[in-house]
Formats: sequence, C-alpha cells, structure tokens
Amino acid sequence: MSQDGAGIDLETSLGYLLKEASSALRVAMEEALRPFGMNVTRYSCLELLAQRPGLSNSELARGAFVTRQSMNVLLQALEREGYVTRPAEAPVGKVLPTRLTPRGRRSLEQATVAVRSVEVRMLAGLTGAEQSEAFRILQSMIRSLRDGDRAEDGTPGSGDAVMPNG
Repeated sequence: MSQDGAGIDLETSLGYLLKEASSALRVAMEEALRPFGMNVTRYSCLELLAQRPGLSNSELARGAFVTRQSMNVLLQALEREGYVTRPAEAPVGKVLPTRLTPRGRRSLEQATVAVRSVEVRMLAGLTGAEQSEAFRILQSMIRSLRDGDRAEDGTPGSGDAVMPNG
C-alpha cells in the first residue's frame, strides 16, 4: 500500500502480478532467443507469418504489440536479411502482404524450440487442469477488458447482439 493509504497494494494487486509475470516471461524469452539472433518482437513477427501468411504491416504490428512504424523497420530488416519477402507493389490497395522465406522458416523452427522450453518451464508447477483453468481465466480477463473498451466507445462487444442491416 502507498504511504498515504491511497493507491494499490502491490502485494495483492492481480494487475501488478500479471505485469510482473509478463515481464518475467519476456526476460526469459529474450534470453532463450538471443543465441538465434532474435528478440521477442522478431520471433513474434515470424511466428505470426508462419501461422497467417500474407499479413499486412498493421496486422503484424497489432499481433506483436508494437507500433506500425516499429514493425515497418523490423520488416525492412527481415527482408534485407532474407527472412521474409514482400512484393514491390501492393497487389490490392496499399497492403504489402509479407511471407516467410525458407530461411525464415528454418530460423523460426529453431527459435520455437527455445520458446516452447520457456513456456514448459513457466507451467512446470501447474497440473494439466490448473493450466487449463489459468488459460480460461486469462482469456476471460482479456474479453472483459476488451468488451469494456467497446462499451465505452459504443462498439458492440462479444456479448452484444448485432442486427444485420436490412
């Protein structure tokens, strides 16, 4: 608790604990990825492209939790290094769909082993049932926060019925 009695008790704040867990996970992942010449953002970008080829810069930025400008710089570097390809001109609109190259796939495969080992270490103290429950609880928290954002700006949330235009 803060000295004046107001504020959040960091010892019992779930939000603070989640942020601490997130920070510890990021540090462990950065450490595991370093031997592959990667960081979490680079890995996230490659993983997103492996699972969803052709994503745009904006989609990749959202998925990797970085700005569009940061993602653009990263994509330029990955393209120069031969990990991804992007067409010189957008096939439709302004979007330059990005795809992994064989080199990018090989690099991702090696890094994925390291990232999986971090996740296994993180979950080692939990039973399978506890892991499933933690997953469910975290998804519920994310939905609640996102639905709250939508309610504030008038955007329909996941629980809101949306009527099709007649």
